[in-house]
Amino acid sequence: MGGTTHHMTQSYSLILSILAGTLVVAVLLAIFVYFDLQLPLLKFFDWLQTIGVWAGLLFILIDILLVICLLPSILFTLAAGFLFGAFWGGVYVVIATTLGAASAFLISRHIFSEGVKNYLRHHKKLKMVNDEFVDEGWKFILLTRLVPFFPLKLSNYVFGATNFSLKDVVKGTCLGIIPNTFFIVYLGSLAADLSMLASGDLIRSEHAWGFYAFAVIFLLVTVTYITKHAQKALLRFEARSVKKEGQKYEV
Repeated sequence: MGGTTHHMTQSYSLILSILAGTLVVAVLLAIFVYFDLQLPLLKFFDWLQTIGVWAGLLFILIDILLVICLLPSILFTLAAGFLFGAFWGGVYVVIATTLGAASAFLISRHIFSEGVKNYLRHHKKLKMVNDEFVDEGWKFILLTRLVPFFPLKLSNYVFGATNFSLKDVVKGTCLGIIPNTFFIVYLGSLAADLSMLASGDLIRSEHAWGFYAFAVIFLLVTVTYITKHAQKALLRFEARSVKKEGQKYEV
């Protein structure tokens, strides 16, 4: 009974976390609109739409820089759906985030000083990651990418100081960011349709809006389900690591 209650509490907590994250994004967008902070960005996005096939490439390059420089890119992710649609927008963001992660990883591995690397390696939790989870390779990276609010951009540099390989980071990142990325990009594409509807350039039936609502709920449930199981897997990894440490001390 206690286990069931704990499981339900975790599920509700996870759903609330995702909803809270969505609310934060909505509040940030509202602040941008209220203070007209979005105007320069919107002008840039308008210009981006005029350069044809180069728009996608430039978008990817800028998004890569945002990842490397540890800058927030949620507005860019939403804009991907607005500019390129749910599918191609999602593809562009996945490519950019993966290449950005790989670049940050290589910067950390080959440019950071040994002093910084040694500090990271000897940090208690990071040392545990390096000692216990490297053997899991890309699967461990994937799990960290599936968990909401995990510091993805910063972790790219951290993983560069560990024994994970570039292949692990690329594969784990590419697969792990797909659910959350496409969910956010879809919201951006939905905003594009709402904008066109308001201007009279688009007409949608009640059935179409019903499909939109179903798609949002389906994606939210899917992301929640995947995230919940990713969190459980990470907890199992950590518990196994703690158990191994205990056995070492016993010996």
